[in-house]
Amino acid sequence: MIKFLIKGLLRDSHRSRFPIIIVSLGVFLTVLVQCWLTGILGDMIDFNARFSTGHVKVMSRAYAENIDQLPNDLALMGIDSVLTELKTQYPGMVWARRIQFGGLIDIPDEQGETRSQGPAFGMAVDLLTDKSEIERLNIEMAIVRGQIPTNKKELLLSDVFAQKLEVVPGQQVTILSSTMYGSMAMHNFTLAGTVEFGVAAMDRGAVIIDISDAQEMLDMPDTAGEILGFFGDGKYDDLRAKALATGFNQVNINNPDEFAPTMRRLREQNDLDSMMQYVESMKGVALTVFILAMSLVLWNAGLLGGLRRYTEIGIRLAMGEHKGRVYRSMIYESVFVGFSGWILGSIIGLAAAYVLQEKGFDLSEQMKNTSMMLPAVYRANVTQSAYFVGLIPGLFSTVLGTLLSGIGIYKRQTASLFKELEA
Repeated sequence: MIKFLIKGLLRDSHRSRFPIIIVSLGVFLTVLVQCWLTGILGDMIDFNARFSTGHVKVMSRAYAENIDQLPNDLALMGIDSVLTELKTQYPGMVWARRIQFGGLIDIPDEQGETRSQGPAFGMAVDLLTDKSEIERLNIEMAIVRGQIPTNKKELLLSDVFAQKLEVVPGQQVTILSSTMYGSMAMHNFTLAGTVEFGVAAMDRGAVIIDISDAQEMLDMPDTAGEILGFFGDGKYDDLRAKALATGFNQVNINNPDEFAPTMRRLREQNDLDSMMQYVESMKGVALTVFILAMSLVLWNAGLLGGLRRYTEIGIRLAMGEHKGRVYRSMIYESVFVGFSGWILGSIIGLAAAYVLQEKGFDLSEQMKNTSMMLPAVYRANVTQSAYFVGLIPGLFSTVLGTLLSGIGIYKRQTASLFKELEA
């Protein structure tokens, strides 16, 4: 019976081609939107984690309360012992020291006088002894000119910033900032290379130095503003991060010292919680709209198909075929159409999503004035759920439309069938 129905659908293109095209289009759009919004959310989390927040961040309570000001005078002291304790308590985590600072970049001329200047956002990471930080920030791939620092007193500048200051690798660069205790800091460095991360906030005016140079320059021995923690698998898990931060903070809950360490998870920083909730809600709304729209379209397609086949169904009933058998045959047909449309639409949608995952969509022109830590190139992310999300608008909606439209079969009166056929 099923084989007979499938042959009928294949031979009658009016009964199969148009419905399959409609189902495939709906599944394609649903899969693509699912992968696109998942990729946007993933990129936001990944960029903020690597460059700013970590999966969790440890700092002093006073620093955490004023974190937007990057208050290095409230930084965490005794950093080596704190780091050792963290590695012992949480062996599955990867920990990295960071210092963030603001300052002025001064480029001297041949006589030592100022030739150009510009404000900079500084980040101090372990460039010389911990290669994992170079990999985490993808510095090797971000190099535009020059090389990664290999010696002390070498730094990296964002390429756009370096071009604006008219400085090239090998030339002297002076950083003017303030120490942990408020006095002026002025240190000379050699520009090792320039970088471009694809993050507007970083590429506008970033300077990266080794953390040991920053500790010396800012008078911060055995001190760092932040310790970033990353899960061993590299993926952010909010439930794990929340449990980790709650357990850590519970130990120091009765400690009155404002310089006692505290831990915050990623979603508690940089207003990411509200932003992630917004993206997640938009993702749910978009998918719901697509699914509802597809359900309505396919329901109407089922109704139209039922009306177009009004005479065919009448003949089958007049010949003595049971109403239940006719109804079931239409449901079998809709399952075949829905399944075929799901397969075809999923293949096209996943192919398009894979292209967006590899190539991305460049929004650098729209993002160049933002101060938030957001990527300039957004990519789709093909997850396991993307392979099955099309089942709802594809198979379920198609069958639902047929179930509703086929109810009319039971309302047909066999006694009036010949009058209908004669008309």
